[in-house]
Amino acid sequence: MSRGRALVVAGLAAGLAYAARRTLPEHERVRWGRTSFTGAPITLLEGPALAVGVLAGLAASGEPGAGGAAVAVAGSALSGALDDLAGDASAKGLKGHLGALRRGEVTTGALKILGIGASALAGTWQADRGSGRGALDTVVGAGVVAGAANVANLLDLRPGRALKAAALIGLPLMASRRPGASVAAAAIGSGMGVVRPDLRGESMLGDTGANAVGAAIGSALAQRLGVRGRLVALAAVTGLTLASERVSFTAVIERTPGLREIDRWGRTPR
Repeated sequence: MSRGRALVVAGLAAGLAYAARRTLPEHERVRWGRTSFTGAPITLLEGPALAVGVLAGLAASGEPGAGGAAVAVAGSALSGALDDLAGDASAKGLKGHLGALRRGEVTTGALKILGIGASALAGTWQADRGSGRGALDTVVGAGVVAGAANVANLLDLRPGRALKAAALIGLPLMASRRPGASVAAAAIGSGMGVVRPDLRGESMLGDTGANAVGAAIGSALAQRLGVRGRLVALAAVTGLTLASERVSFTAVIERTPGLREIDRWGRTPR
């Protein structure tokens, strides 16, 4: 089945790509190095490895919508890599980047937003071709893809959190045997390929990986849903994005029973 192929190929490709980081020159590994919230050294090379896994899984699936999802995932990953490698802290959050644009300042975050939006629109248009969907339907679907990419990035603040969220949303989509099932399988499989070092606090997705897995889940959702469902999903990701400007997701999770336990499950601090 295409879902099974996507799941297995994505997991193997992501795992192999992450292992291959050791072959990179030291100066390249240093560029992707960061310090975690605990103060420990961490690598963002998990992100490119996950993106490779998702794209490999999509290529192996043969699902009609896989090509459009690949466009959205690749564009989101590249836009995230720009921010990972060249970003600065001069502006933070959607409000900060849009405010900088109004002042005539073009931040890497703003370029990332534009890149994700453009790739989401191109990918959703490609996936929707021949489906009978209208232009408004496609625009709303692109909003879901771009919004999901951003929300995944907002969640990538603790080990395993973004991958768990992607799995919780993606598993029902993968099991549905409806359009988008193989796209969800590719996202879940790639996450499985890198989840171990993520939970150990050795690596994290960064913008590259979080945007990629979020775009994949968003694409799976958009392909699965009709226009009303897309509108509901768009409202959800928009609401979460706006809420993040005022509320700490980490604080909410920590004080909410159930969410707190799920968030901590599987972590093995170094």
